[in-house]
Amino acid sequence: MADELVLSVKDRRKAAAAALIGTAIEWYDYFLYGTAAALVFPALFFPHVNVYIGTLEAFASFFLGFAARPIGGAIFGHFGDKIGRKKTLVITLLLMGISSTVIGLLPTYNAIGALAPFLLIILRILQGIGVGGEWGGSVLLSMESGRKDRKGFMTSWPQLGVAVGVILSSGAVSLFISLTGDSFNTWGWRIPFILSLALVALGLFIRLRVEETPVFKKALEKRQLDKAPVLTVIKTHPKEIILSAFSRMAEQAPFYIFISFILAYGSNDVGINRQFLVNGTLVASLLSLFSVPFFGYLSDKIGRKKMYMIGAVVTLIYAFPYFGMVNTAIPAVVFIAIVISLIPHDMLYGPQAALIAENFPTKLRYSGSSLGYQLASVIAGGPAPMIATYLLHTFGSAYAVSGYIVFNCIVTMIAVAFMKDRTHEDYAQDVA
Repeated sequence: MADELVLSVKDRRKAAAAALIGTAIEWYDYFLYGTAAALVFPALFFPHVNVYIGTLEAFASFFLGFAARPIGGAIFGHFGDKIGRKKTLVITLLLMGISSTVIGLLPTYNAIGALAPFLLIILRILQGIGVGGEWGGSVLLSMESGRKDRKGFMTSWPQLGVAVGVILSSGAVSLFISLTGDSFNTWGWRIPFILSLALVALGLFIRLRVEETPVFKKALEKRQLDKAPVLTVIKTHPKEIILSAFSRMAEQAPFYIFISFILAYGSNDVGINRQFLVNGTLVASLLSLFSVPFFGYLSDKIGRKKMYMIGAVVTLIYAFPYFGMVNTAIPAVVFIAIVISLIPHDMLYGPQAALIAENFPTKLRYSGSSLGYQLASVIAGGPAPMIATYLLHTFGSAYAVSGYIVFNCIVTMIAVAFMKDRTHEDYAQDVA
């Protein structure tokens, strides 16, 4: 890599911190919706005599945020490859923060009828568009500011935003369940959403102080930017986009089963206290603060594909024991099952950003990696809680959900087998 594309250690750390903090705030907002969809939205926005129908509709609205993510990836991927990573990330943060704050102020079905779920769905879609454009920019802000031999480790920092987001959202929900008691179901749930405004202000302060990545500035200086990056990457790298999407199946679907579906299943079907379940996901996310960067670092040593394949196999193996442990309804056993559930996920998530991003050239990297990453949201993450709810209702056993997890792992292993391992390639060789 050319010397002028290497930042100082201080600037690399600043870029990684900005990527992590901004992403954490975005994911706080995003996961807060998932938690609320499992705990309170069925009764407040989708009231039905049949709890199953209300829960299914709440998770369907949860899915719409995922369906909107590829749209956000395309919109902000275009601008990220045209005007820069930093400017685009400021816009995505604002979009997410404003949408979440308004959700906290939204009247319920009892107040304004069918308009309430309609407005909730619109805001959820805006959330999806915002987070759809966030991931690619935050990953590139970190990767393109770091060393070529530390791509897995550097891109694992914005990935940590997921764990921090779960910690913040689960912690906020747990705190306000304790503080407001039964009132959490009426007004207490609103406070975590409204607090998003303060977090966004913090995120903007940090991101506005970070420089554009040296790799993008070099591409801009050499006039190597593409006029229509989204269209170009679809034409020139369709295989990489599709394989990137399918590579995420083993990570995305199980993750939302482990942190969202389990809240509804554990409380409604197994009879476990909902705050206990939320606390379990909180502790699991705390462990991810260490395991995500560790597995990202390990992928730099043993290779991206090898680390990723190991993660897919471990996730597959854990699918049936997980629900077996939860079904015991023994608090200690359930807690252990939930706490260790994210370790297989982190084996995938740590190296994932580098695995996807390093398959695209600089001028198309934001667009290509965003499209590949966010398409998985439609086929894996978004429908996962909804499919899990359907499988449970249809077959009467959570082991049907375990089979669904296994299926996703097999798809991932096939996709990754066809991907190139670029662990030791220079991400800036096309502009240096």
